Amino acid sequence: MAIKLIAIDIDGTLINDHQQITPKTVAALKKASAKGVKVVLCTGRPMTGVEAYLEQLGLDNQDQEYVISFNGALAQSTSGNVLVNYSLSFADYADWVNFCLKAGVHSQIETRDYIYTTDQNISHYTVYESALVSMDVRYRTMDQMARARDHYVVAKAMMVDSKEKIDHAITLMPADFKTRFSIVRSEDFYLEFMHKNASKGQTLEQLGKELNIKQDEMMALGNAQNDNSMIEYAGLGVAMGNSVPETLKIANVTVADNNHDGVAEAVEKYVLNA
Repeated sequence: MAIKLIAIDIDGTLINDHQQITPKTVAALKKASAKGVKVVLCTGRPMTGVEAYLEQLGLDNQDQEYVISFNGALAQSTSGNVLVNYSLSFADYADWVNFCLKAGVHSQIETRDYIYTTDQNISHYTVYESALVSMDVRYRTMDQMARARDHYVVAKAMMVDSKEKIDHAITLMPADFKTRFSIVRSEDFYLEFMHKNASKGQTLEQLGKELNIKQDEMMALGNAQNDNSMIEYAGLGVAMGNSVPETLKIANVTVADNNHDGVAEAVEKYVLNA
């Protein structure tokens, strides 16, 4: 069946290691879009970290083009109309940040507007994330967060620390966290916690229902654990050549890595020339 929707992760998939979409990939996606295929960027980033790429692909500020952000916690049109919104409760956030303190890992949350951290000594991983997604960081004490709880819509919470510290924190994690949160590891130094119903795959399914696009009319491309749910859900799941072993194992097909136009390869083979 012909592909009507292409779901694409950004980091390690759409963009190369220089944070760029190559001209070949831009051209292939624009051809697919001109053909009427929906190109949906599906990312752990907030919208601030997506907008430049949408503009480059000619998908920005449109009512009928869509983005899935925060690893599935939010789906919206590129003009800002929200279709799916899963946020963490303050109670869940408070329990989570207290565990981070006990485990000795740096932490942060992301809303639609800012990154917030209760760590006065802000982690360099938080600084990196701020630059990557073009979102300012605000330090707040837990008391300050509690007093303003009604003003925060927490899209996702993140442990941001060394691989070794996060590995250790995982061994200490309360058992109920696995049912209270949707948990994905997007990088060795990022462990992300969202609403239990939030995932790229589940939100892609909901978007498909909104657009009347069937599962077997979708192709999903990614390279990491947080992409697995959409790669498994889509009729055609594509792993980049630079994918982690788990993602390579579950995908239907593998293409070149993100530095060698793997996205363009998949679009040309399975959409434009199918």
